[in-house]
Amino acid sequence: MNIAVFASGTGSNFAAILQAIKAEQIKNVEVVLLVSDYPEALAVQKAKDEHIPVFAFKAKDYPDKQAYEKRILEKLKERRVDVIVLAGYMRLIGDVLLQAYGGKIINVHPSLLPAFKGKDAIGQALDYGVKVTGVTVHFVDEGMDTGPIIAQRVVKIDKDETRETLMKKIQEQEHRLLPQVIQSLANKETVQ
Repeated sequence: MNIAVFASGTGSNFAAILQAIKAEQIKNVEVVLLVSDYPEALAVQKAKDEHIPVFAFKAKDYPDKQAYEKRILEKLKERRVDVIVLAGYMRLIGDVLLQAYGGKIINVHPSLLPAFKGKDAIGQALDYGVKVTGVTVHFVDEGMDTGPIIAQRVVKIDKDETRETLMKKIQEQEHRLLPQVIQSLANKETVQ
C-alpha cells in the first residue's frame, strides 16, 4: 500500500510512521510522498533526509483551494498513492481530494472525538476541565473532524497537568495508534 502523509508542522507522527516501517511494525506499506502546506515545516526536512519525495506549497500561491488540490492530486496520482494520512495537516480537505480519495483519507486528532473538534483540542480539554481526553484516528469527510471513527485511545488528565505534559502523553498515544491503523488498513482489517 502506497501512502502519502500530509503534515504542516514538526512531523512527529510522520517520523513515527517511518520508524514503525523500519521496525517492521508496519509491513507492506511505503510512504511515497509527503505533502506540506508549509515549505519550512520540519516534516519537509525529515522527508528530504529520508529521500522521500516532497510536494510543499503555499496556499496563497494558488487562486483557490481547488487549484492547489488539483496540483496535489496530480502528485498523488504520479506516486500511485492508495491512502492519504493526515498527520498534523492544518487544512480542511476539499472536494477535489474527497472525490478522488473518499474513504481513503485518515486523520489523527488529539481528542476523543466527537469532543474538542478543530484547532487546539488539547487546550480545549484543559479549559473544559475534563478528566480524560485522548486520541482519535478517523476517516475524513467534508466536515471538520466529523468522519467515521476508526480507533481511539484514552489519555488520563492528571490534576497538575500542563499543556506540555498533556501534549507529550497524547503524542505518545498518537505515535502508537496511527501505525496500528495504517497496518490494519494495509491488511484490510478492523482496528481493535
